[in-house]
Amino acid sequence: MSAQESIKGNWHELKGNVKKQWGKLTDDDLMQINGDKEILIGKIMKSYAKSREDAQKEVDRFYRDL
Repeated sequence: MSAQESIKGNWHELKGNVKKQWGKLTDDDLMQINGDKEILIGKIMKSYAKSREDAQKEVDRFYRDL
């Protein structure tokens, strides 16, 4: 099982960790993300005015640290 599949499968439990890491994300954002890495990157880019590269690095680090 890939890390992405693991995240999707455990999204309900991981939402709290995502919310701690990126507090600007709303509950609606978390519902839309539903464990999808690309959507998470997009939401971080929008909410934090980050470049795709910076958001990708943050998400990759977050996934690696799980």
